[in-house]
Amino acid sequence: MAEIKKLTDLQNTEYGTKKIFEEAQDFLPLNGTDYVELYVGNAKQSAHFYKTAFGFQSEAYAGLETGLKDRVSYVLKQDKIRLVLTSPLTKGGEINKHIDLHGDGVKVVALWVDDATKAYEETVKRGAKSYMKPTKEEDEFGHVIRSGIYTYGETVHIFVERKNYSGAFLPGYRKWESHYNPAPVGLKFIDHMVGNVGWNKMKEWCDFYAKVMGFAQIVSFTDDDISTEYTALMSKVMSNGNGRIKFPINEPAEGKKKSQIEEYLDFYNGPGVQHIAVATNDIVATVSAMRERGVEFLYVPEEYYDDLLERVGEIDEDVEVLKKHGILIDRDEEGYLLQIFTKTIVDRPTMFFEVIQRKGARSFGVGNFKALFEAIEREQLNRGTL
Repeated sequence: MAEIKKLTDLQNTEYGTKKIFEEAQDFLPLNGTDYVELYVGNAKQSAHFYKTAFGFQSEAYAGLETGLKDRVSYVLKQDKIRLVLTSPLTKGGEINKHIDLHGDGVKVVALWVDDATKAYEETVKRGAKSYMKPTKEEDEFGHVIRSGIYTYGETVHIFVERKNYSGAFLPGYRKWESHYNPAPVGLKFIDHMVGNVGWNKMKEWCDFYAKVMGFAQIVSFTDDDISTEYTALMSKVMSNGNGRIKFPINEPAEGKKKSQIEEYLDFYNGPGVQHIAVATNDIVATVSAMRERGVEFLYVPEEYYDDLLERVGEIDEDVEVLKKHGILIDRDEEGYLLQIFTKTIVDRPTMFFEVIQRKGARSFGVGNFKALFEAIEREQLNRGTL
């Protein structure tokens, strides 16, 4: 069983507004994830994919028609999840370099704050590298203040203060009217986002989140916990004070063959966001809808379900239905969770999504790690990268 380093006085139920962890220093109050921006090769086509396959809705647009000359961005939304898909319009430039080096991937994890200036000042004075000084952006709908810092690799956090803004997304964007908006699939909010970092770099970046952003470590997994016959990795989960932002950080560990983290680092050419975990209130309905729309999920052998109830205890769901969809189940002292992982959603074996439904559990499915990583290894074997 994984070494679980619980913080003192676990207080309210999941994702409430009170402080969950006393050890997390809330000098940087975070209200939630504001948006996630991906740099992609073709934003128009990527937007169509996320709308069709994941049920996102059109929200806002910026490009040539709004005065931008160097890039285009499509903003998609589903409940509290907002994705921004950005592509370059001209040769050269930072967006082009990012795509050339990494392929399609996450550039910005934007965090919603009450005071973007204070957030910037507090993090920079604690050692963060500046990405964007506090900047006021305004139009006829009011103003937004944004600032930003670098984190692992070329990934950045942008702090977004939008209490004085009533527009569609940000100044410079206009509402995106579209006749094509497939129904949502039931995704609610971002549960956590996982970062992959290089050999022996996990502690460095966990220390960064603790010192610079006031996060606390809530769980630690060693290579004994996350390993198969061939590969291994290590992971620690960092959380802010109210528990709304959780960033697991992975690093490779020694194994007989190349781990999924090494494969990611090779193809992404450095550290970056490995997967985005999105929450649902009905995982069976959500996964059913996504499958019908063409989303591919990792295969889990039927044997996984043979002694499922003995391992996790009584659950509300029909095991045969979970088996049909390949949904994994795990339990902790607070309850249980259901989770499933897509195959990589880009051609490079880098980024993927997790769909998760929590029924009390605050953990991350340690009981499923072996089944999950064996499924990933099967994909690696097919790619010839194991």
